[in-house]
Amino acid sequence: MSEDKTRTSASSVDLEDMVASSDSGARKPPGLPGKVLVITAAVWSLFQLWIASPLPFVLEFGVFNATESRSIHLAFALFLAYMAYPATKNSPRDRIPIQDWVLGLLAALAGAYMFIFYEQLAQRPGAPIMQDVIVGVIGILLLLEATRRALGPPLMIVALVFIGYSLAGPYMPGILSHRGVSVSGLINHQWLTTQGVFGIALGVSTSFVFLFVLFGALLDKAGAGNYFIKVAFSLLGHYKGGPAKAAVVASGMTGLISGSSIANVVTTGTFTIPMMKRVGFSAEKAGAVEVASSVNGQIMPPVMGAAAFLMVEYVGISYVEVIKHAFLPALISYIALVYIVHLEALKANMQGLESSNPPKPLVRKVIGFLGGLLLMMITALVVYYGLGWLKPVLGEATPWVVAAGLSVIYIALLKVGSSYPELETDDPNAPVVKLPQTRPTVMVGLQFILPVVVLVWCLMVERLSPGLSAFWATVFMTFIIVTQRPIMAIFRGQSDFTADIKAGFLDLWDGLVTGARNMIGIGIATATAGIIVGAVSQTGVGLVLADVVEILSMGNLMLILMLTAVLSLILGMGLPTTANYIVVSALLAPVIVTLGEQNGLLVPLIAVHLFVFYFGIMADVTPPVGLASFAAAAVSGGDPLRTGFQAFYYSLRTAALPFLFIFNTDLLLIDVTFLQGILVFVVATIAMLIFAAATQGFMLTRNRWYESILLLLVAFTLFRPGFWMDMIHDPYQSIPPSQFVQALGEMDDDSTLRVQVAGKDAYGDPLTTYMTLPVPEGETGEERLSNFGLELLVKDESLVVDMVAFGSQAEKLGFDFDQKIIEVLAPVDRWSKEWMWIPALGVFALIVLMQRRRRDGSAKPASA
Repeated sequence: MSEDKTRTSASSVDLEDMVASSDSGARKPPGLPGKVLVITAAVWSLFQLWIASPLPFVLEFGVFNATESRSIHLAFALFLAYMAYPATKNSPRDRIPIQDWVLGLLAALAGAYMFIFYEQLAQRPGAPIMQDVIVGVIGILLLLEATRRALGPPLMIVALVFIGYSLAGPYMPGILSHRGVSVSGLINHQWLTTQGVFGIALGVSTSFVFLFVLFGALLDKAGAGNYFIKVAFSLLGHYKGGPAKAAVVASGMTGLISGSSIANVVTTGTFTIPMMKRVGFSAEKAGAVEVASSVNGQIMPPVMGAAAFLMVEYVGISYVEVIKHAFLPALISYIALVYIVHLEALKANMQGLESSNPPKPLVRKVIGFLGGLLLMMITALVVYYGLGWLKPVLGEATPWVVAAGLSVIYIALLKVGSSYPELETDDPNAPVVKLPQTRPTVMVGLQFILPVVVLVWCLMVERLSPGLSAFWATVFMTFIIVTQRPIMAIFRGQSDFTADIKAGFLDLWDGLVTGARNMIGIGIATATAGIIVGAVSQTGVGLVLADVVEILSMGNLMLILMLTAVLSLILGMGLPTTANYIVVSALLAPVIVTLGEQNGLLVPLIAVHLFVFYFGIMADVTPPVGLASFAAAAVSGGDPLRTGFQAFYYSLRTAALPFLFIFNTDLLLIDVTFLQGILVFVVATIAMLIFAAATQGFMLTRNRWYESILLLLVAFTLFRPGFWMDMIHDPYQSIPPSQFVQALGEMDDDSTLRVQVAGKDAYGDPLTTYMTLPVPEGETGEERLSNFGLELLVKDESLVVDMVAFGSQAEKLGFDFDQKIIEVLAPVDRWSKEWMWIPALGVFALIVLMQRRRRDGSAKPASA
């Protein structure tokens, strides 16, 4: 028994080291160096809260512009990287060597250079002096070394390749050659402007990401992580393979507040993995379930991975829109993972853990569930419309009234929670673990839901920026973390006010430090990825890559998507998710959109960015380097590679979804009504469950090979019914270009025309592409064409663009003088594509019937 305890404590130390070395830095020195490290981290968190708050503008003090904020942000990240991350595996971890102090201070000064000399640099744009060049060279070298320490060599090597490519342009072969840049030109672009290191990526890290990471750290310190795990186990632990289902839900709930796959694995995995092993999962499968569910935490709104905030800037839409588009695929993916776990439990005939809940008839369970759902909906409606009514009445006093109301609700929830025993952290290695009762477990931590509600409210209803929304949620979280312990103790009659308040402030301090240390890697990654983005914009390599990819894919959109997926997975073996997303989206997202247009498939930009994002997070799973798999294997005692392969197998559903929503944007809730959205959700969920059954080789019983193929076909048809309907009946009819104006006049107001246009691109090369033309207002074709901002000329039976009105809809779509309209495609009346669901569901019903017969047939001899 003592050996087991020793082994457990040793493995927990290894795990802490693994998370520290990948997320927050492995050094925790004692004495004065340790205090400097901790105080610097806390000051960084307080600085980020300051610049996100309205206080600088109210007090007219400490107002920093975007460039200055980014510079200070990077200075903190660089200094802490040298303080917290040892240079090599053999470097001391209990002290900070003198050379690291020197490098850290130099790096911080180079990072803060834009802030310190902002006015002087503003007076000499594009004309760096020798001092600027020297500081820039030192800054880039120290940034690359900080990247190697915090994130490993791969991202550093990729950045060095792009720097080398920028400088060695004239010596590059063939299509890769460019005129090259001088050292001063490189430093100016990369270190002294917002095109390189201090670009959009670092800006998003400064404005949004830090506050969300800090919010998650504070929520975890307050006890929300343990609460989510307990709730999941109390609800699902008694079902077949229950601990695995609970692991998926707990990781999903932790993923709401955490953007790190590895931290998520360790937070929930230390409890869930031993429980899964107890009910019959092998070490590898238990680890793989935890990895698959934890990695998906990055795609789960409202707090997605850091890359999701970059989409706001890169795609040019609000964070609310990103959440809207990402929500359905994330939810479907999690539901499918629960089903995969259920199938594993059925295969091995596993049982759940013993429930502590008193037995209830099914009708009471259903009524209780529906009653709770109804209560939530009524509460949401009352709050939404109640506040909507209050805001005009109360005017400027509304925030104070809302704050008072929240405080009252918070104290009421603590009063309710105090009636139940405090949640304890169980030992998953104990011989018997009794599941906690659902009601007491849920009721004791309801206050943890409030900050998430505040965050969602600010984002979705008040439509505040992500940074300001996270700020108000963090402020409320700070209030909770300091006050929950003393108030709960007063209600329980066990108050030691001074000690409880002190403990609350210590939790707050720990949260501030942890949040900042978790941000070191992200801050460094976004800065280094800026070097790559800067090199792309300075050398034009993006256009070269577009040509290379087009040649490799032979103009086929499916092939280019597969190339993009493979590139994301390969880069993801060494790059963190955020850097991977920045690199691949900068290089390939525009290429996919352009190639899609040339192939007649108009792919929305958000769909392409989500595609890249999904494959970026898949890299955390993919062997041989999936770090999340190594973390899970360290907990489970299984083989890391086998855990990685199993996790990848479970994550096939996450790999399939991006391909599906590129070709069927209904899944991203693009241009669908509320009722259509519900239908899409139901059908897509069924399709994903069928896909899971096909890939797992088991549904009601083991699949025959042809059943798996048929199930894949059924799933594909449910996801993309238009594929088959287009074969039966073409959705468009071709109209001669000379009849374009007539066709435009005959179209319905809410319809669209597709036109194929030939012309030249911005570089004078021939270009043929498709455009979707929304029908403009007007009674006749001529009037509509005029309102659209287009004048056409008939030349030798072809249609030529004669004039494009400045600022018109035509100009925004990309119409230009002297382009030729080759083909006009008008939509035709045909059956709705959803009719294809009927034969697909018929085939599915047939497979279910065959499997039921087989299952019942094998059960009879066993019972006899």
